[in-house]
Amino acid sequence: MIGGWTSGGGPRRCKRILGLLGLVYLSVILAGFLAPDDPVAQNRDLFFASPTRLHFVDQTGKLHLRPFVYRLVRRSGTLDEYEEDRSLIYPVRFFVRGAPYRIAGVFECDRHLFGTDSPTRVFLLGSDEYGRDLFGRLLYGGQISLFAGLLGAGLSLSVGLVLGGLAGFYGRWVDEVIMRSAELFLALPWLYLLFAVRMTLPLRIDPGQAFLLLVGVIGLVGWARPARLIRGIVLSGRLRDYVLAARSAGASDLYLLRRHVLPQVSGIALTQAALLVPQYILAEVTLSFFGLGVGEPVASWGNMLASLQRYHVLVSYWWMFLPGIALVPVFLLYYALADALHQRAG
Repeated sequence: MIGGWTSGGGPRRCKRILGLLGLVYLSVILAGFLAPDDPVAQNRDLFFASPTRLHFVDQTGKLHLRPFVYRLVRRSGTLDEYEEDRSLIYPVRFFVRGAPYRIAGVFECDRHLFGTDSPTRVFLLGSDEYGRDLFGRLLYGGQISLFAGLLGAGLSLSVGLVLGGLAGFYGRWVDEVIMRSAELFLALPWLYLLFAVRMTLPLRIDPGQAFLLLVGVIGLVGWARPARLIRGIVLSGRLRDYVLAARSAGASDLYLLRRHVLPQVSGIALTQAALLVPQYILAEVTLSFFGLGVGEPVASWGNMLASLQRYHVLVSYWWMFLPGIALVPVFLLYYALADALHQRAG
């Protein structure tokens, strides 16, 4: 077998990748706990502050076991350059009380993993133009971007499974209608189609509604490719001897699909899911980057990157690229998962 699946190496690799992806999704679910501040809280005195430096040795050379920070103050004669006021140290405290939040939108809590005493702020990844903590916004933005990709892929696969299964199982005019529709969707540039569909909707809508509309749009646009793959497998599977024997014994179409035909598509469906999720994450990021997705003040990785459309931000504040950099390991994990699943299917 390819990739050492006979020795069990493949399943272990798949589990490791799923474990890493699970950590990524768990971190964004627990964004309120991991982030020290409310993601919409502004501090106009510290806009575009660079990432906060954590210290263990103070200016006298004394070693501290607990990390600490200095207060940031604006450098004289500048607007967006800061320096540390080293007259006082502010220890980083753990499991502190702070701004209230909800875990998974259900459980209320006000405990944060870390924080400092006022008037200091800990910007692990710097701050944006409104003085908002980029670390917290990156985690909260992941709730939108990552789950938009996951739900969108689930919707595409569900539609593709139903339509591809019907086309492959019944053939004839059903197959013709569904496959011609799939070819139409495949021929259209998906990005421009997303723009066109999104621009027909109201520009300013509630963030929750925008998220659901975004998931619906990107999910329904991408059903064609998985439908064609599933149709091919079902078309071959319905002609197998055991399926024909079950049909001759009086089995219904629903029974044949559920017990004998559709289980054959599980491998290709999982592989397609691993390939579609990063594509749909990128679709959400693209739409939000151009202002057609979830809007401010709710964070998504796309609208966080939108500030890079301004030249002075692009060339001056490297930490504003971090939401884009966060996409890279997520994409690599999903593509590695797709490769592992493909090897398993082979």
